[in-house]
Amino acid sequence: MTVTSFTPMSSLLGGALIGLSAVLLMWATGRIAGVSGIAARLFPPYEDREFAGRLAFVAGLVAAPVLVRLVTGSLPVQTIEAGPVVLIVGGLLTGFGSVWGSGCTSGHGVCGLSRLSVRSLVATVTFMATGMATVFLMRHWS
Repeated sequence: MTVTSFTPMSSLLGGALIGLSAVLLMWATGRIAGVSGIAARLFPPYEDREFAGRLAFVAGLVAAPVLVRLVTGSLPVQTIEAGPVVLIVGGLLTGFGSVWGSGCTSGHGVCGLSRLSVRSLVATVTFMATGMATVFLMRHWS
């Protein structure tokens, strides 16, 4: 059985920073902070004046752990109990789901719910229920 640690202060701080960044992006550009949409529009056929902003957003996601490492001297310990095949299949299914659902957890779960979007509520309930069912099945039937 996997034991997880309860970290209310870091979780609260992380959630506040995610919310703040979503609000700042909406304020500065009028855009939703949906990571899958921002990342997908870095590739053709999308070419417009917002490319640099999208690139900066994704670069910030990549740079964040580097900054944590520089500031704290270490990164949080992470354990991945799945093999490469499961990770690849999971990544492909996640990508497929975000395309099929017209957004990802950040776009629907953070930005859509805060705007009281019914479509985002349905999407968030769907991916949360699917995630819970997957964890239950993987932990109890594998």
